[in-house]
Amino acid sequence: MSKVAVVTGSRRGLGEAICYQLARDGYDIVVNDMVEKEQVDKVVKHIEENYSTNAIGVMADVSKEEEVLKLLEIVKNRFNHIDVLINNAAIVEDMEIKERSTELFNETIRNNVTSTYLMSKYIGREMFEKKHGKIINISSTNGINAFFPTSIDYDASKAAVISLTHNFALEYAPYVFVNSIAPGWINTEMNKQLPKDLIKEETDKIYLKRFAEVEEIASFVSFMVSDACSYLNGEIIKLDGGY
Repeated sequence: MSKVAVVTGSRRGLGEAICYQLARDGYDIVVNDMVEKEQVDKVVKHIEENYSTNAIGVMADVSKEEEVLKLLEIVKNRFNHIDVLINNAAIVEDMEIKERSTELFNETIRNNVTSTYLMSKYIGREMFEKKHGKIINISSTNGINAFFPTSIDYDASKAAVISLTHNFALEYAPYVFVNSIAPGWINTEMNKQLPKDLIKEETDKIYLKRFAEVEEIASFVSFMVSDACSYLNGEIIKLDGGY
């Protein structure tokens, strides 16, 4: 029986790269996002055409409980089980604090934190009952040691994801491994659109003098969900190239 991985927020960027890496590893993949169904379908098609594995796309806003339950039902009906959950769904919109509305702040928290909580609550419980499973939460160095007032809500959300990681690791011990990766700057399409002076300023702070590629982060996710990673639990791993 093939292992099954659910990757939230995976129509593009890091989530997409994680889908391809885990498909390469032999996992059946559940590609999830809440917008751009055609892009989700494109990721599914790429997996099915390039890897000896299966994939389905599930459109769901995983910050909403009823949609999480719908996703879980769809996946169980198709694959019967879930071995790996990657909580990657997140939003960010930079602006000055004085311009940020309370509504936008709360929306970021809901999308980035509530989604991780709900997916871990329901899928993690399924894993615990079967005494098997791994959850990887995608946090950020913004939640640890890279602070930007223009993304104050995003920074707060990623710190909260770290707290959720510790608590769910304790809740589901000893059967479910719950860890988090905290990447620094990644060379995504979105980050390529940042002001050039900011990119240079931040690149100069990185020991390796470059942003990470999505494939580098995805390959570490591959290790963390593998059988070779058998004694890591409740941990936050920074992947920032030195900063």
